[in-house]
Amino acid sequence: MAHQALLAEYLEMPPVTRAYTTACVLTTLAVQLDLVSPFQLYFNPRLILTRYQFWRLVTTFLFFGPVGFTFLFNLVFTYRYCRDLEDGSFRGRTADFVVMFAFGAVSIVCSALAVNLLFLGQAFTIMLVYVWSRRNPFIHLNFFGLLSFQAPYLPWVLLAFSLLLGNKVAVDMVGIAVGHGYFFLEDVFPQQTGGFRALRAPRWLRVLLDSDPDAPGHVPAYRANARAQWDPPPGG
Repeated sequence: MAHQALLAEYLEMPPVTRAYTTACVLTTLAVQLDLVSPFQLYFNPRLILTRYQFWRLVTTFLFFGPVGFTFLFNLVFTYRYCRDLEDGSFRGRTADFVVMFAFGAVSIVCSALAVNLLFLGQAFTIMLVYVWSRRNPFIHLNFFGLLSFQAPYLPWVLLAFSLLLGNKVAVDMVGIAVGHGYFFLEDVFPQQTGGFRALRAPRWLRVLLDSDPDAPGHVPAYRANARAQWDPPPGG
């Protein structure tokens, strides 16, 4: 039956992806049911520091807006590329995936202080898309059947799409910048002379989350002939 297939698909999701997407859906449902207000969720440094509303550091990443195109667009992107990363280059390295989440969240929060962003989930999604696109540079994508390009251009195509829809692009730019920072520190700098992995998960976290805590970290190994077709839902 359909609900059994959906439940099976849900249970097959890797743990970090399942936890994050579930939290996003539950937060949106809570807002739709008037159990909480978006004003209780958005990023507000003053309330965090003076009223000790520390939950805002988390909830700002969980709300993509009311149910509609924007919510579905961001949720689909979050699910697809978060899962592809966790099942792909982070397979067997859940601890390092959690560290990427932490690095992205902290960096985006710091950036939000400079550019005055209220909800940071979309920037986090763009960060995931950026890291995925740089780790899969030879995958070929198709945007609505109109535009064909290789994966590293995907974040910039999404930024242009936001511009066409009249959306502010500061969120996309923050996500791209943070994604590039992670990609540089994890994939580029360690391959340089004298380089090292600055973001490797601590051993205690690897022992807690990974089946083989002593397994080597990610080494870029790009697939030269992979191809994929991708048709995202409308929205922005």
